[in-house]
Amino acid sequence: MDKDSYYKKAKREGYPSRAVYKLIEIDDRFRIFQEKSRVLDLGASPGSWSQLTLKRTNGLVVAVDLAPLRIKGVEFVQGDINLEETRKKVKEKFGYFNVIICDAAPKLSGINSIDQARDLELCNSAFLFAEAMLKNGGNMVIKAFQGEGFKEFFDSIKFRFRVCKCFSPKASKKHSSEIYIVAKGFT
Repeated sequence: MDKDSYYKKAKREGYPSRAVYKLIEIDDRFRIFQEKSRVLDLGASPGSWSQLTLKRTNGLVVAVDLAPLRIKGVEFVQGDINLEETRKKVKEKFGYFNVIICDAAPKLSGINSIDQARDLELCNSAFLFAEAMLKNGGNMVIKAFQGEGFKEFFDSIKFRFRVCKCFSPKASKKHSSEIYIVAKGFT
């Protein structure tokens, strides 16, 4: 399926973006979600991952993003995932989670080194949420860009999970440097 096919399929099925098919493939393969899971979706806009997560878990789904987001059945916290105050607000209001997912991407400048550094900042922020709010045994999915610093980031987090793998879904663009870190069994 090409990019336009995924986009058209998403619109037909009521999802705001084609990214939903990446999460479907990840969950089908790795079984990230369980019934009644408490899920935190970081960088959630436009909301496809939150919508799918709610359907698959029928549990609590909390979305965090800078942009306002309204999805029936999904709790929303407006904030910057890079800020400690956002982590504190989410933790105080919702407590701990079984799963943390993050499909956030930085605003791209077109300068590889800057974009890579911004992406790693988002990845680190998502992992800080996981360290603060992921229940023992919980799962995490983070989108990252392969490039300078990626291996070091991956190596720094993998010891906190029983299983930690990199995965490239079919719905990703063929020449994209994006990859998903799929981590299960937080310790």
